[in-house]
Amino acid sequence: MTAACIGLGANLGDAAQTLRDAFEALAGVPRTTLRARSLLYSTPAWGNEDQPAFVNAAALLDTALSGPELLDALLGIERDFGRVRQPGVHWGPRTLDLDLLLFGEEVIDLPQLKVPHPYLHERAFALLPLADVAPDAVIPGHGRVRDAVMRVETCGIAPIGG
Repeated sequence: MTAACIGLGANLGDAAQTLRDAFEALAGVPRTTLRARSLLYSTPAWGNEDQPAFVNAAALLDTALSGPELLDALLGIERDFGRVRQPGVHWGPRTLDLDLLLFGEEVIDLPQLKVPHPYLHERAFALLPLADVAPDAVIPGHGRVRDAVMRVETCGIAPIGG
């Protein structure tokens, strides 16, 4: 089994409830166990700031799936929640976003999958919830999650419960 860290985000509809439901969907992924879920965090829109604020969270899974197999499962959950990916559109509004942030301490560099997530160490909206579930996880090339959180600006991000 591999410990996999998943970042969750949404900003359309009832985003908090969407993330709660997404945790349940993650618990149903074959050959995978949901070990921990973070608090939910209210996060100002990032990248494209002309959109509603996000709700972000993180999940820690144990999985027997490969990284690409887990990514396929995550994309399937996104589709089930109404996510439509539009080529060339980054940082836009979304019903649900699931990112494979860490896969053990593996470095995966495939066209469809980059792990660790290339900007994880710079993004407080991903690091804060990740520190709830895996503070000692190692971001290859950047150290432990708990240390990375100390190096980012977290202004405007606030816990909103579970």
